Amino acid sequence: MTAPPTFRADEADIPALVAATGKLTALGYDEARVRQRLGLDDLTDLRWRTLPIYRKERLAAREPLDSAIDLFLLQGIIPAPEMDRLFSAEEQAALKRVGLLAGGERGMFYARASLYPVCDRLVFSDHAWPKLPHPGIAEVPFDQVMYIGADTRWLARATVRRTVETALDLCTGSGVHALLAAAHAKRVLAVDINPRAASCAHFNALAFGASNMEVAVGDLYQPAGQARFDLITANPPFVPSPVHAVGYRDGGPSGEDVQRRIVAGLAKHLAPGGMAQIVTEIGEREDEPVDERVRSWLDGAPMDILVLRLAEHPTATYALGHAEGDRDFGEFLASVESWHENLKRQGYVRIVTVLLAFQWSDPAFGAPWTRVETTDPPRREAGSEVEDKFLAERTARRADLQETLLAGGRVLRSGPIGLMESRMLGTELRTDARAQLLGRSFSSIHWLGPVEREVLLLMEHASEVAELVSKATDLGLEREAVLAAVCSLLQRGLIRFGI
Repeated sequence: MTAPPTFRADEADIPALVAATGKLTALGYDEARVRQRLGLDDLTDLRWRTLPIYRKERLAAREPLDSAIDLFLLQGIIPAPEMDRLFSAEEQAALKRVGLLAGGERGMFYARASLYPVCDRLVFSDHAWPKLPHPGIAEVPFDQVMYIGADTRWLARATVRRTVETALDLCTGSGVHALLAAAHAKRVLAVDINPRAASCAHFNALAFGASNMEVAVGDLYQPAGQARFDLITANPPFVPSPVHAVGYRDGGPSGEDVQRRIVAGLAKHLAPGGMAQIVTEIGEREDEPVDERVRSWLDGAPMDILVLRLAEHPTATYALGHAEGDRDFGEFLASVESWHENLKRQGYVRIVTVLLAFQWSDPAFGAPWTRVETTDPPRREAGSEVEDKFLAERTARRADLQETLLAGGRVLRSGPIGLMESRMLGTELRTDARAQLLGRSFSSIHWLGPVEREVLLLMEHASEVAELVSKATDLGLEREAVLAAVCSLLQRGLIRFGI
């Protein structure tokens, strides 16, 4: 008997499916509890090579939550008694009919898809490691649906979550970003060129009650027509691949085939006041920083761009990580060479993981700007921090900023700040200072000039800028230098306007 296709959206089975996922939620099958149970700092740290250790050391008690994690996240096999503690016979039958569960004939069950906890939602998608024994395939299918990986989680955490009318999720895959947007948008359109991915997204919309989410098969913006959206998200295929073997992953030899078109289309589809956010990887050339190339893709559209550099990968390391042929040493080395040669042909010296955020520029704040920061990837919700960075940059660009500050403006530190100082010994003694806002998901480090450091130290409490300038000049600092330091600290988000 042929098994039904995965993500079979039969509405008659939805009530039993909802009951089954509800039981998992009641058990604590969520991001925080699963991470805690596996002993991980973050679910992005989960690795398939350590699956036996997780089972032996972390899930040995075989409580229902242990069984659920093993079945739906670690791609394990569980015996019938454990399955019966998780789901009723009706629920098991429904899970089989919709293509999520297999086995039972010999008293053992395995999942044909994974259930990923993401932020406060659950999302079904294909397995993260399809080549493992269950289901066990020789090659990853081209129409494989993107699993929930690190970059997916980073975009989910970094997306701005204010209430909006419309949202668009491109390259939607399982529909994860559309599902998250459905909680704060009145209408969501999820688009994927892969019909199987669209089926998965539609299945999730039905299973988790996202009635305001529409799923369409199409090429990027094509199903959207001329519509504009308040929020656009995308986690596109981006891998610069010499083989173009996996649809959700490969972005052509340059890696840019899809992401370049997404950025170029923002001018026609991002609504005034809206936000577009993309997590991707971009090859960087020695004489061409990533932000310059991203700006060129806009083709002159007046947008402000925030570029958060989350990680860097030397080309040799990147080639090793993507090469095929694990079972044949010669085949593996040939694959490494093929991947590395392709990266060299593109002129890349490194691959950079970035979060890109776009908004229409406001002429009141001058010409369109690009802000670049190097930071750690987010480990919790950080959409408000993205908004703070746009606000800080625009505040610092106000033509009347200094006049506003001196006319009774009050400033204060944006939160606890770690101040690190180092002395360099040589022919000339020099002290450098670095500041970092603590308790933030995006933990950028900012180098401070001597005046900026002194101003930051003087700001014990919310202060009127005129009073702050007076204190600083009493210490021998020049008035104009102090005002410039306040503006610089505002721009970097280390201080903010007070009440």
